[in-house]
Amino acid sequence: MMQSEFFGRLPDGREAHLYTLQNRAGMTVTVTDIGASIVSMVVPDRNGVVSDVTFGYDSAEGYFNGTQFIGGTIGRYANRIAGGEFVLDGKVYHLAQNYGRNSLHGGPAGFYRQLWRVEPKESKVAPSLRCIYVSRDGEEGYPGELIATVTFMLHDDNSLEIRYEAESDKPTIVNLTNHSYFNLSGDAGKTILDNELMINADSYTPVSSVQIPTGEIAPVGGTPMDFRRPTTIGERINADNEQLKIGRGYDLNWVLAQRDGKVSPAAELYDPASGRVLEVLTDQPGLQFYSGNFLDGSQVGKKGAAYQFRTALCLETQHYPDSPNRPHFPSTVLRPGEKYLSTTVFKFSVKK
Repeated sequence: MMQSEFFGRLPDGREAHLYTLQNRAGMTVTVTDIGASIVSMVVPDRNGVVSDVTFGYDSAEGYFNGTQFIGGTIGRYANRIAGGEFVLDGKVYHLAQNYGRNSLHGGPAGFYRQLWRVEPKESKVAPSLRCIYVSRDGEEGYPGELIATVTFMLHDDNSLEIRYEAESDKPTIVNLTNHSYFNLSGDAGKTILDNELMINADSYTPVSSVQIPTGEIAPVGGTPMDFRRPTTIGERINADNEQLKIGRGYDLNWVLAQRDGKVSPAAELYDPASGRVLEVLTDQPGLQFYSGNFLDGSQVGKKGAAYQFRTALCLETQHYPDSPNRPHFPSTVLRPGEKYLSTTVFKFSVKK
């Protein structure tokens, strides 16, 4: 089942809307056409009590003016690109810079700030919603007209499947993800430090002082980045570690175990208080775990909640940061006649 409602207007007068998907188990997911952003995910705890486990805004204005990418579809390129430039087929492309000299999440007018066209998607499998955005040639400095499609499918096993597609009329680079902030307790004022996290990765990509990958692929063993077994997030987040100091906590890309192009487990998050479990599955090679270190109360979200330091976390499935400038990283080049395809699943359950 899907419902839609008016959500507000953009500064140029265009209307924004909310679209709510509901499955037979009672889980609901609400999406806005601003940024193809997830506004809420309402799921039960171990006692059957439902709560919203994602951050978001009560109005269209919040999504258009927000500074933390909350819930948004990120593109053309998720994460950071060094110096805001890359070389493709011998030509240098200069991107919009919005993180010092670097480009972050597609630039200041990335996909997360654009109004997407929304189409209900006929499906016998699950309530579905298709969002489409046409990014013009040269937008934020990226070459080629890119047609991006994101499809949200809410299954009866309380899993939200997100399918990404893109095609371009010129060679370009693409790296799409979703930037939802999760707080499985359902209490926006509670930190995520007592959550247990597992990441299916033996290595990660260390960063420089400005959070650009050094090019090294380093083992997680013996470091605070080792989440191969479920580990409480707060256990090592304040360790005397240069990488944690740079990001003010966890804000790094983990190199996931071999994908082989298949959707497979990437991470699992558990909130002991509510019993809620979030499994993340993807076909992408990387996962950015961000522990909400730059939330400072300036972002006022749903029900007037001021989102504070480490009260939510992100698990962003992706290619590695700065891949266009690192030939030994998996390629993010998309050429005419090719199709970018990627799938990520957020699956919710409970432990009794």
